[in-house]
Order: sequence, then structure tokens, then C-alpha cells
Amino acid sequence: MAFEVSDYLDLLRLLQEHPEWRAELRRLLLTDEVLTLPQLVRELVEAQRHTETHVAALAEAQRRLEEQMAALTEAQQRTEAQVAALAEAQRRLEEQMAALTEAQRRTDERVGRLEERVGQVEGRMGHVEERVGRLEERMSRVEEELAKLAEAQRRTQEELRALAEAQRLTEEALRALAESQRRLERRVDRLTDTVGSLKGRTLEQMYRDRASAYFGRLLRRLQVVDPYELEETLRVHLSEEEFADLLQLDLLIRGQPRRSPEIGELWLAVEISAVVDPNDVERAHRRATYLRRAGYRVIPMVVGERVMPTAEEKVRQRSVALMQEGSLSLWEEAWRAWVGP
Repeated sequence: MAFEVSDYLDLLRLLQEHPEWRAELRRLLLTDEVLTLPQLVRELVEAQRHTETHVAALAEAQRRLEEQMAALTEAQQRTEAQVAALAEAQRRLEEQMAALTEAQRRTDERVGRLEERVGQVEGRMGHVEERVGRLEERMSRVEEELAKLAEAQRRTQEELRALAEAQRLTEEALRALAESQRRLERRVDRLTDTVGSLKGRTLEQMYRDRASAYFGRLLRRLQVVDPYELEETLRVHLSEEEFADLLQLDLLIRGQPRRSPEIGELWLAVEISAVVDPNDVERAHRRATYLRRAGYRVIPMVVGERVMPTAEEKVRQRSVALMQEGSLSLWEEAWRAWVGP
């Protein structure tokens, strides 16, 4: 009867359903050596594990041995270095001993020579004692001279103290003189300020009284105006501080400009000082600005007898007209800046 594929498949199915049949079939098909092979493998694995453990222990022992050998080698090197140092120290000690022996020999030679010299010195001491006696006589004469010199020095010191006192009194007199000079300069400054203030007031009154003579070349039908007359208009456009500042204007003039009379009324905001300084220029410019803000066509001007150089530069920067001792300058520049072409 032939064994077909279907029979093989049936056999496999039966073996899967009956595990005990698989074990029986395995026992019939395999030899005893093959059956014992798994046990042998397990024994070999166990033997391999023991071997690896033993090898690891041997490696650890070898590592410790190598560390000990390295430590011994290092200790030997230190010992050799110490032996070399001891040998070098012994060599230096022997050299020092030789040097001490040579120094002792030289010392003995020097002691011998010193003993000879001591004998010679003792022989000379007699002559020295005689010289000492003569020196003592000379010292007494020197002491007398020194006493005289000390007395002369004492008198000199007294004269120097008297001279120092005289110098101190002189310095005090000079300080008092300098203080008097400073007080005199302060008085002169105050007097100069007073004279300048009086002169400025005189100039202000002169230009106010003779406004037509000085400003008639610029304006027709001119009129000196008190800023208080413009109070209603000014207070609408200015703060209290600005209005109070404008009231300090030295001279306010209005009239019809001889140049371009068609523009109508023109105002001059004038600051007057004997010596025009930059502050005068700033005040004229600032107060003219207030009037312009209030709607007035105005030109700032400074008037004086002399003009400081810094003020000359300032009037050009601020486009302020300048009148010096009746002579007018920078009018065209001020006109263009404040009125127009």
C-alpha cells in the first residue's frame, strides 16, 4: 500500500493532537546519542560559564599584579632618587669640610700675623699717647672757639626771628592793603554801576524826549506810547508774566514808516543802555515778539553810546536794529526779518 501525501498530512495532524505520540516517535527515530545531545549542550554551556568566570578572576588577579608591579617600580624610582640625593648631599658635605679645613688654615695664618701686628701696635701706643695729649690741648682751644661760634649763632637766630617778625608785619600790612584795594574796587564797581544806571536813565529820558529827532527819519507822525495803553489787547494774547515783562520796555514808539507807508502803522520796541550788552539785545527781541504775537507790526531796536562786541554779534543773530550815538545800522536786515521785503 503506497504512502500518499494525504496520509502524511493525517499523520502530522494526529501528532499535533497527541503530544505523547510525538515523544514516542522521536524515541523510535532518534538514537540515544542524539537524544542525550541537549543534556550535553547544557553541560557544555555550564562548563563554558565556569571557564569564563575563572578567566575573569585570572584577569582581575593579573590586573592587581600589574598595579603592584607599577607601585613597586615607582617606589624603586623614588628610592633611587633618594639615594642619588643622599650621594649629592654627601658630596657637598665633603666639599664643605674641605672648605672649612682651608678656612681654618688661613685663620691660623692670620692670627699669627695679628700677633706680630699687636706687638708693633704696642710699640706705637707710646707715641699715640703723646699725640693724644697734644690733641686734648687743641680740643680745649676748639671748644672755646665753638662757644664763641654758638654765641654768634644765637645772636644770628635772634636777628632772624626779628626779621621774620618784620616780614610777618609786612605781609599783614600787604594783606590789609590788598583788602583795602578790593573794597575800593567794589566801591568803584558800585559807583560804575550807579553811574551807568544814571547814564542809562538819562539816555532813556533823552531819547524819549527827543524821539522825533532820533526816530523821525524812520517814522512819520510818531508817538511815544506807554505799554499800559495796550493792556486790553496785550492781556488777551500774553500771560501775566509776559505782560509784566513787556511793561519794563524802555521805549515804545508807533508811527507810519517813511519806507512803504502803505503797510500802515509800525511799532519800535526799543531798549536803551549806555553800553549795549547781549542782555539788552535779548530783551528787545523778546518784548518785540510779545507785541507781534498780539498783532502789532513791530521791529526791535537797541540804542546806546557803546556796544559790546558780543552784543554786535547778537544783534545780527536776532535781526535787531542798532542805533549808536544817533547812527543807525542793521535797519534793512531787521525790516526784512520782521516786516518783509
